[in-house]
Amino acid sequence: MARRSDHTREELYDLAMEAARATVEADGYRALTARNVAEAIGYSPGTLYNLFENLDDMIVHLNGRTLEALHERLSAAARTGDPAADLMALLDGYLGYLGDHPNLWSLLFDYSLPEGRDLPDWYVRKVGLVMGLVEAALAPLFGPGESEDRGNAARIVWAGLHGICSLNDTGKLRVVATQPVRAMAETLVTHFVTGLGAVRGGRRS
Repeated sequence: MARRSDHTREELYDLAMEAARATVEADGYRALTARNVAEAIGYSPGTLYNLFENLDDMIVHLNGRTLEALHERLSAAARTGDPAADLMALLDGYLGYLGDHPNLWSLLFDYSLPEGRDLPDWYVRKVGLVMGLVEAALAPLFGPGESEDRGNAARIVWAGLHGICSLNDTGKLRVVATQPVRAMAETLVTHFVTGLGAVRGGRRS
């Protein structure tokens, strides 16, 4: 077994994050424990509590890395300036990440901190970076002084798309729908952008 002095704090952090990620990917987030992660990296569970406040804190850090990976995947989508096309490109990246990493996706969206605890500012900023990509796709529909409206619209369309994906992930979508996920999402995006464009155009006329 490795000694605590064998790795720097930063190296231990990376080892723990990689072990936690591998555990969730292989067995789901309910299999994630401090003991499992410690055993995987050859340290005692007590070592992990020099890095993380508790298991919840470790999960928040793992989810932060998932947000970084999701942002990287979505950032690869080409930008055309057409809101509907750009949203669909983001959706394809989102569905691709979900398909490749379903257990990490589930941990990201199904896990909640205990009541009374707030997510740290650095985590909220990572969420903001992902949402910023949706805002950028919708930007042609808004003027330079309408950032709040643009942000609200981004969160609404994201919530709708996420809802479709979540229902599909739990197997409940087929109870209420006859179309596949992407077809439903495309309909949502098309109608949302068309309606938003009509509303925005009416306000500017």
